[in-house]
Amino acid sequence: MKEFDYYIFVDFSEGLIGYSIIEKTKLKELIPKISRFRHYKNANNKKLYLKNIKTTIKRNDLESFFLKLKIKDMYKNMEIYLDILEFLKKHENCIIFISIDNRQYSAFKKMINIIDGEKVIVKQESELIPGTPEYQVSLVLDNLLNIERIKDE
Repeated sequence: MKEFDYYIFVDFSEGLIGYSIIEKTKLKELIPKISRFRHYKNANNKKLYLKNIKTTIKRNDLESFFLKLKIKDMYKNMEIYLDILEFLKKHENCIIFISIDNRQYSAFKKMINIIDGEKVIVKQESELIPGTPEYQVSLVLDNLLNIERIKDE
C-alpha cells in the first residue's frame, strides 16, 4: 500500500456535503477504533446502527483524529472545494490521497489538475477496496453525514 502524507475524503448525502482530512499517523491510530463501521446503506437496522455509531464516535472522540472535518448544506459545496484547494496549496510538497463521490469525480479531478495535482491521487469512492484503511476511514464521513441528515428528520 502506498503511503500518503494526508488523506482527504469528500462525500455527499441527500443535500449535505462533507469532507475530512487526516494525517497518515492519525489514520493508523484511528483504524482499530472503526473496524465495525460499514456503509449506512448496508446496515440492516439503520436507526440502531446509527445510534451505535454515534455512541462510538463520541466515546472514542473520533472527530479529534481529523485535521479538518466539515459538513455543510449542498449549496455550500464551493466552500468545501475551496477549503480543499487551500489545503492542497499549503501542502504542495506532500503526497495526498483524495477520495470523492463517484458523481463528482470528473469535475473534481479537472479542478485538481488545474492546480497541478501532480502529487495528488484522486480516486472515486467506488474504487476504494473494502477492508483497506482508506475504505474504513471513508466510512467515518459517510456515517457522520447520515447522522447529520437524520437528526433533522
